[in-house]
Amino acid sequence: MKRACIVSVGNELLNSQTVDTNANWLCKQLLTFGIPTEGIWIAGDEIERIVSSLKQAAEIGDIIFITGGLGPTEDDITRQALADFLGVQLEFRQELLDKIEAFFKARKLAMPEINRTQAYIPKGGDAIENPVGTAPGIHAAAKGKDYFCLPGVPVEMKRMFDDTIRGRLESQRSGPIVLTGRISCYGAGESVIAQMLGDRMKRGRNPLINCTVSGGDITLHIVAQADNFEQAQQMIAEQKRELGEILGLLVYSTEDKSLAEVVGQLLRQKKITLATAESCTGGLLGKYITDIPGSSDYYLGGWVTYSNEAKIRELGVAEKLLQEYGAVSEPVARAMADGAVRKSGAGAALAITGIAGPGGGSEQKPVGLVYIAVKNGKNMEVRELRFAPFSREMIRQRAALSALNLLRLELGV
Repeated sequence: MKRACIVSVGNELLNSQTVDTNANWLCKQLLTFGIPTEGIWIAGDEIERIVSSLKQAAEIGDIIFITGGLGPTEDDITRQALADFLGVQLEFRQELLDKIEAFFKARKLAMPEINRTQAYIPKGGDAIENPVGTAPGIHAAAKGKDYFCLPGVPVEMKRMFDDTIRGRLESQRSGPIVLTGRISCYGAGESVIAQMLGDRMKRGRNPLINCTVSGGDITLHIVAQADNFEQAQQMIAEQKRELGEILGLLVYSTEDKSLAEVVGQLLRQKKITLATAESCTGGLLGKYITDIPGSSDYYLGGWVTYSNEAKIRELGVAEKLLQEYGAVSEPVARAMADGAVRKSGAGAALAITGIAGPGGGSEQKPVGLVYIAVKNGKNMEVRELRFAPFSREMIRQRAALSALNLLRLELGV
């Protein structure tokens, strides 16, 4: 079985300016060819650091991917670093310069002289065509190992992988195949789910089950290894069925769909329209809903009523309720949902009011206290939730996702 390593290049990956999504994407693609990723390195824009990372990667991997550092500026030094690592010189390729010049000419732009550097690749290497940018990729082979250099821009990297590298890996496929599947859950903690699954999450199992958590959203990753694609698919399907029976309503998707997408499908199927009324989440719930293409089919709109005055003016919340119970209370959440339905004419509404912190809490109403109202026709449910006060961002995220999950359950999945 061949093994892969990835070297991601760029200071921006080290100083928090950019998240390295390329390595994650490449890992997933390589698994479909039965090629596990054994290591990932992030190297700054220094030739010595890149060469050092390549040396370490070459000790482990048979296929090494390098992303980033192929641009035309002085800090784009990946091509030189690869040449130094291979012990060769950079070589000018006129045909590459012609393509780069044609790229600018097609856009009626003059090519800056600095882009000429992108026409150089290590001697003995091959260029990988870039149909959507100016930076050609590089393929080099040495001592039985393959090195693929791709741009750091995700859209360019993915297109070049699909156009050129995918077919090459397919033709070299050997050994067992590895496929992954996902089950998305909401409504219980990671430890609760792990306890429900028992020894199904033990290491060394095939299929292997891993778990990741984000904002209360729990994803179970099923990794199946088999002799062929069909067998791996069957193993994943069987595992999804078994886990679905164990976890029940905690599972909201087995098809890589977000919670907002699943709720949107239910609303569309049942021909129910939705309105929202938000306080502490400040429009985050509406954002999640409208992140889904076609959400205008069921989402009529919403209100961000952050102040008491806005709740009274925009949603018709009675001032007496606010004075007697406070803005963060069950009666006010209920009144916000009623007001959203009344004002919009929607068939259903979600309302959120709470204390996101870090200040504003009290012994009776601590930071993390949230009330969510779900109104569907004549049915109304208000849920009190108390989130750990880790951060303002986390409380807002958990509140918005919890509202979507409560609506999912109300719609009768």
